[in-house]
Amino acid sequence: MNSELSSQQVKDIGEQGLLERLQRFCPPEIIGDDAAVLETAPGKSLVVTTDVLVDSVHFSNLTTSPEDAGWRAAAANLSDLAAMGASPLGITVGLGLPGELRVSWVERLYQGMTECLQKYNTPIVGGDVVRSPVTTLAITAFGQVNPNQIIRRSAAVMGDAIVVTGVHGASHAGLELLLHPQLGQNLKDVERTALIHAHQRPQPRLDVLPILWKILASQCPMPITGMDSSDGLADAIIQICRASGVGAVLKHRQISMPAAFDHWLTEEQALAYALYGGEDFELVLCLPQESALALVQHLGQGAAIVGKITPGATVLLHDEQKKFPDQVLSLSQGFQHFSQ
Repeated sequence: MNSELSSQQVKDIGEQGLLERLQRFCPPEIIGDDAAVLETAPGKSLVVTTDVLVDSVHFSNLTTSPEDAGWRAAAANLSDLAAMGASPLGITVGLGLPGELRVSWVERLYQGMTECLQKYNTPIVGGDVVRSPVTTLAITAFGQVNPNQIIRRSAAVMGDAIVVTGVHGASHAGLELLLHPQLGQNLKDVERTALIHAHQRPQPRLDVLPILWKILASQCPMPITGMDSSDGLADAIIQICRASGVGAVLKHRQISMPAAFDHWLTEEQALAYALYGGEDFELVLCLPQESALALVQHLGQGAAIVGKITPGATVLLHDEQKKFPDQVLSLSQGFQHFSQ
């Protein structure tokens, strides 16, 4: 990139100049009017989700390049669509930017978003740009789903198996390694790289949906229960149980974690990362036992049945080896905005 162009600041080119630059990342046949028009297939339901990311809260130059910030922002929204059973149609992007921010930073942000979205044939179809003292990124994602395949939090029933689609704790471990490079001296280079990649380039689990629909096709129509684990595995299970009016038993030894944890973290640390670290973007699903086993077998690579739905309202962590006492899980143990 030309050095003069790379040093340009947002205030140098203004709103219209920046929008002209960013329209290159969008389909020309959609951009240009006051709103985007997206076609959905007959018999489909539209799914809409919005996610806001703020500099120094959700991303930082210390740990995240502009490209990685863009990727993570897109992945978070695609994960919300996957959590509803929906396939993506497009996203809109709202930017709040300081005038002194370099234009090249914004273009690199969009490049990262585009790299993630292209994997799922998802375009950027519009947005807005405003002046702000803090860099802020607000994405609204649109998806579509068959009405009988909508995944909700409120349909778990007693006896359901709780399935996770992959390992937990990797993203938080990667963040810790970025913030504190002296940590993890026993890690191999490939393990360190994999954990950091899990934080900087998380993968939304849209790939799970076709497999899930195929497994469930042979069953009678039934509500599907689940959500993603972007706020942590414990948070996902507690939220599902609250919405469904049930409890759960989570089995300590069946929680999938990165193998690298075995020679780096204590058991207590590893469990805390897995339960409360967040931003792993896996799906947490409640399914009949037979379907749960079939899904785990198809997915492999960290997918596991980690517990079951029970009567009552308590979410209990149980150690099958009785090394640790049973623990009641609560939302207060994980990250919450505005908490001290």
